[in-house]
Amino acid sequence: MSSILIWSITWAAALILLCPVRGACAGPEIHILAFGDSLTAGYNLPPSKSFAAQLEERVLSQGRKVRVTNAGLSGDTTSGGRTRLAWSLQDKPDLIILELGANDGLRGLDPVFMRENLDAMIQECLDTGARVILAGMRAPVNWGEAYRTEFEKVFPELAQKYGLPLYPFFLEGVITNPALLLEDGLHPNAGGVERIVDGILPLVLDEVDGLMQSPA
Repeated sequence: MSSILIWSITWAAALILLCPVRGACAGPEIHILAFGDSLTAGYNLPPSKSFAAQLEERVLSQGRKVRVTNAGLSGDTTSGGRTRLAWSLQDKPDLIILELGANDGLRGLDPVFMRENLDAMIQECLDTGARVILAGMRAPVNWGEAYRTEFEKVFPELAQKYGLPLYPFFLEGVITNPALLLEDGLHPNAGGVERIVDGILPLVLDEVDGLMQSPA
């Protein structure tokens, strides 16, 4: 057996060991920015159990080469997110998961301003050439039905306006299950974050695959 053949076999074996997940080493790395509030940040959770960390692990396990940046800030409203978005975009993400509005709802802030802030942020993200997944939110029932209707229609209407994939409710399957929540009854525990990742993963994979197939 020639030395060249031996070297080729050895190198091929090394690649298999380095890339056990099918497709994990193929193509450029896709940068995902998880931009939001405490639900994105991983409130009272270790960093490894945050939404960004769990999402990155799951997408990598599906054979896509990605990194997910945690740009969540606990307590942030759409107004606060709008003021800091430009800084987060400096790292040039390819895909942005925009998850804001929960704190606007908790504080009873005017949905008109929430819409304006989200609209501006979506446009700012799209102007960079990035793709956007919009995460929807529901309003607390204590503000009344009129407020809730006005609040909750913001997300599907903006998704339709910009042709964005919409994950209708970020806490779907979580907020009604105490076993998936921290003691405050508002924030997901590690299992709750896993449930969120389960729900949004198909949308993320679709967008990542689209980016991988797009010409450079």
